Amino acid sequence: MVKVGILGVGTVGASVANILERNADILEARAGKKIVVKHGVVQNMGKERGVNITLSTDPMDIINDPDIDIVVELMGGVEEPYALVKKALENGKAVVTANKALLAYHRYELQEIAGDLPLMYEASTAGGIPIIGALRNGLTANHIESIQGIMNGTTNYMLTKMINEGALYDEILKEAQALGYAEADPTFDVGGFDASHKLLILASIAYGIDAKPEDILIEGIEHITQTDVAFAKEFGYEIKLLGIAKKVEHGVELRVHPTLIPASSMIAKVDGVMNAVSVVGDSVGETMYYGAGAGGEATASAVIADIVDIVRGNHGPMLGYKKGLEGGSFELLP
Repeated sequence: MVKVGILGVGTVGASVANILERNADILEARAGKKIVVKHGVVQNMGKERGVNITLSTDPMDIINDPDIDIVVELMGGVEEPYALVKKALENGKAVVTANKALLAYHRYELQEIAGDLPLMYEASTAGGIPIIGALRNGLTANHIESIQGIMNGTTNYMLTKMINEGALYDEILKEAQALGYAEADPTFDVGGFDASHKLLILASIAYGIDAKPEDILIEGIEHITQTDVAFAKEFGYEIKLLGIAKKVEHGVELRVHPTLIPASSMIAKVDGVMNAVSVVGDSVGETMYYGAGAGGEATASAVIADIVDIVRGNHGPMLGYKKGLEGGSFELLP
């Protein structure tokens, strides 16, 4: 039996606990061992979580429990989860995280701390889309020529409404907030920062680049107007917020910004809160990955896939490299 502790039993954490219980039989058959959640940690014990697991407010109840094999970190934030994940790894526990901000700033430190211990993070980028596994494993034979994708569902929903229904930015932002797609302070999404964190994670796997959000161009959708939308349509284009990584002669370009895309292209047809990522390899050509980029069940699906891989022993090096690239990693270009 493999015992799991969940740091952060919110929407995603509750879905992880419930899916592990609901699909226990098929998961045991696929993993080869029974997987159970022993403990969960929350900030507010008074809030109903809808789970059948033991809860407390102290993360050390999980970190220091010798019976827990895998720590699932779903707290959000950067420095506090970094300290907890570091301690869990030092205590010999495998870790699964969905925390893109944590990885945007500390992925290389955590890789060094983890060593041969599993540290998995499929759910950190594009929700339920298995893009991390595709880059680390499925496309390992390729030099990656480019990555471009819709990596934030909130902004894609807003732009879709602006393009298809003529909605104004301020109106659709309020609607997105009412639907729960955007936070009360939407800057992280509409400013492009969420997408930048995901892009940096993918770029590390593709190119071995250790860059922070402050090192790359980030532009959001706050200044997109109906005039921009109409201009794009007139010339056969649509506007999408893309995260772009592109290999060029002397290095790699990384950027997040609104982009004019031919209306006939596949990625232009990705609407609403859905995500899509295109990866071009030198051998395979273009591959496309599409699906739900957020939501409790979709993200939990990716978390549990990582848990099952750990139980099976299928984890490999965290960022996909057993040794350094010959000649060093690619240079990040301005």
